[in-house]
Amino acid sequence: MSTPRGIVSVKARPARRFIVEGFHAAGIAAGIKKGGTPDMALIVADAPAVGAGLLTTNQVKAAPVLVDRERLRGARFRAIIANSGNANACTGALGVADAREMARLTARALGVREGEVLVASTGVIGQRLPMAAVRQGVPRLVRRLSPLGLPEAASAIMTTDTFPKLAHASAVVGGRRVMVCGIAKGAGMIRPSMATMLAFILTDAQIRAPALRAALKHAVGASFNRITVDGDMSTNDTVIALASGRAGNPTDRGSLQAVARLLARVCRELALMIVRDGEGATKVITVEVRGARTEAEARRTAYAVAHSPLVKTAIFGQDANWGRILAAIGGTGVPVDPNRVEVAFDRTVLVRQGVQAGRAAEQRAAAALKRPALTITVDLHQGRAAAAVYTSDLTYEYVRINAGYRT
Repeated sequence: MSTPRGIVSVKARPARRFIVEGFHAAGIAAGIKKGGTPDMALIVADAPAVGAGLLTTNQVKAAPVLVDRERLRGARFRAIIANSGNANACTGALGVADAREMARLTARALGVREGEVLVASTGVIGQRLPMAAVRQGVPRLVRRLSPLGLPEAASAIMTTDTFPKLAHASAVVGGRRVMVCGIAKGAGMIRPSMATMLAFILTDAQIRAPALRAALKHAVGASFNRITVDGDMSTNDTVIALASGRAGNPTDRGSLQAVARLLARVCRELALMIVRDGEGATKVITVEVRGARTEAEARRTAYAVAHSPLVKTAIFGQDANWGRILAAIGGTGVPVDPNRVEVAFDRTVLVRQGVQAGRAAEQRAAAALKRPALTITVDLHQGRAAAAVYTSDLTYEYVRINAGYRT
């Protein structure tokens, strides 16, 4: 199949490290958002690309998610069209029709089949997409497509994000250099239950659809599904991976495992960027639970600590209030013996056998809270399983942002 219409070549260099052979991208300000900030993004594969995706498990699903759920049963795709500033969620049948039209307009402009176009939206819930802006935006996006356009696309999917999120990794696989690049958006309404944000991952790796689906599921499970900012699950969560195959790498088991590691690395880097950019956040917090009977119990306990507003506000206030951590652990429903629990901030043990380890330890822990990153380690001393979750603190700024999100 020929290269889609409208793709152009440019010689600029700023985004060269985010070039993935076989893909073009663009981002523009179409007028969906106020203030003339970028709000539409397009990613196009030069030829049908192997694709895989994961979508929100929220029962309230946005219109683009409903459309993609049908299309992701396929294996090959040509484009992703996305907008920010409007979630197209809770908009009923008309919203689904708008999402389909957005894809249809893109397919026509590119000269590809509509079923090969995936669609994503993010922003305010409950409002119809301004389709006049979408209709005039699509042809502009197509004209702007460039192999250097991924950073533009990353900026165009931002909502309350304070910086565009891009990550890349490469390695020699079977004698051929393989590149993986990804973009993501997310700062609020972040809760692990698939991938609470938008993320688009591109690779030139040669890989079949079942292997890409398996690799993406594993990567998301270890990255986007291990982060939480505020415990709220979005209606629009979408992660899509596309592979052009241009690298020409072998597809034996070892080579596919190498590609999967690159994918996992990019997803983890993007996930940590989301935590670092959590709305109003001042700290990145790793909650690591050890000594659990099963990984599921370790993960459940880690989430309880990471979700706790009392824990998160204490970290923001630089208060080593370990009692809140024990309370969160005890409320999970996971059987624990409080007399065996140990809690540490970075390398300072605050709680040993369920009681305070000493005033000096608490003072050292308070010093650790002044740093921009902190690890809370909980040892249940009940087994050998472990799990880690990544979160941020809860600040006055988070309340300010979300108190006036629609105004």
